[in-house]
Amino acid sequence: MTVIVRELRLGDPADAEGFARIRHLALPFMLFTPESIAHDVEHAHPDSHYRLLLAEEDGELIGTAQVGMVYDSPEPGQGSLTVYVHPERTGRGAGALLVSTAEERLGALGAKKLHTWVLDRPADRAFAEKRGYRAGRSAHFLRFDLANTPLPPLQETPAGVELRTAADFADDPRPLFELDAETLLDEPSDLDREFTDYEAWLKETWHHPLLSHELTSVAVVDGRPAAFSAARTDGGTRYGTVMTGTARAFRGRGLAKLAKNHSLHRARAAGFTQAFTGNDSGNGPMLAINQWLGYKICATEVTYARELVR
Repeated sequence: MTVIVRELRLGDPADAEGFARIRHLALPFMLFTPESIAHDVEHAHPDSHYRLLLAEEDGELIGTAQVGMVYDSPEPGQGSLTVYVHPERTGRGAGALLVSTAEERLGALGAKKLHTWVLDRPADRAFAEKRGYRAGRSAHFLRFDLANTPLPPLQETPAGVELRTAADFADDPRPLFELDAETLLDEPSDLDREFTDYEAWLKETWHHPLLSHELTSVAVVDGRPAAFSAARTDGGTRYGTVMTGTARAFRGRGLAKLAKNHSLHRARAAGFTQAFTGNDSGNGPMLAINQWLGYKICATEVTYARELVR
């Protein structure tokens, strides 16, 4: 049995389908489709040098890696790699080969520090630590059973607040970009990022094939987007929120909870049966909102980082 690593071929639908399938098996609480996989590569910022790698064993796809430079970090030289192997094909060297290939590529691009995510399981953590990575902060995956679990009642919209959807900003999404950029600055992370490129945000976020403009809720105050909950769907029955936040001037008024609750109610009415979200384990206010809504932690991921020696 021989394992090789190669780049995902955009012209071969089987590659994107295989990548999405493996990621769904390894991370069932995240949304991936062949279309989203292809979009992420085709519309990645040139400075990210974003590539997808596949591990193949005798013609069978068994492992995946996302590799790139974190071009929107204020600290230069930050590289990122995320490796996941088919759960029934571990122990064959695919993960190690994907990591070494990714590290070599990022080093050649000038990366000084590498960042990755690892599921909080003994074998996964040992795999990272054996290769010189050190653990950082953690984040939870959370799941809500939309089909069988009651949601909190819809809250009354406060005076002076209007609830809209992202679809209402189709003609000019820049106000949502500005809100997304502001909330990102305060998102707990071991790796700082900044949204400064509006055109890149349009390609990577606004036009992403999984983003549901209709289910993304926006709380507007005095004509200004003040809070939002961004929703993605997989074309089936799975729904996920990828970012929920409030502009600094409007915090403490329950607007993020309001937006997310309304989005979940609309998702249930639209026929979605499973809801997923992510939460930094140290972000108490957002964790409290998710627990109030009824989400339950289903897995935990840990950030790991390694300095490259030159």
